[in-house]
Amino acid sequence: MLANSNDAESIDHGPVPARRYVVFHLLAGLGCCADLISKHLVFDWLGMPHESQGRVHWLWPQYVGLQTTLNQGGVFGMMQGKVGLLTVFSVLALAGILYWLFVAKAALDGWLTITMGVVSGGIVGNLYDRIGWWGIVVTGERIPAVRDWILLRYGQWSWPNFNIADCLLVTGAVLLVLQAFLLQSTDDKAEPSGASGE
Repeated sequence: MLANSNDAESIDHGPVPARRYVVFHLLAGLGCCADLISKHLVFDWLGMPHESQGRVHWLWPQYVGLQTTLNQGGVFGMMQGKVGLLTVFSVLALAGILYWLFVAKAALDGWLTITMGVVSGGIVGNLYDRIGWWGIVVTGERIPAVRDWILLRYGQWSWPNFNIADCLLVTGAVLLVLQAFLLQSTDDKAEPSGASGE
């Protein structure tokens, strides 16, 4: 066991492998592209919210549909009207992730690299919209709002519209929780053996 712990320590202080950079940027890039392309295609097809007048294209009637909306808040509609603040948070979060992974070397952990790649794809996808780069609406002004288009409904209950970027952010959060749970389980199993050896 001592040799293994020494090996782990030597790995922890080594450089971040090039493959970790590749995995992170590939996941972030693919996630962001999937988000932006899907937004473009759906909005081009169904039109802006004021053009579609709330029309829903049902994929699974009364349960899953496509409906264009503009969200000036965060994930699933939280913090409405705080676009500037959310933009700053997004930039800081992205900078923090890059520092944590590649300067503080958290990217030595493959699971964290994958998780943060997924999260970063979601951050950049929605950040692109918040900055207003995606287009001009009727008045000629750029709208600093995130384009949402996925609708989930059950009876009278309707979840706030969302997009692929939101899915990526939630997936990343779930992966972090799973990692924390798995690490806790490993620690719990290792603790009795360590205690009996003393």
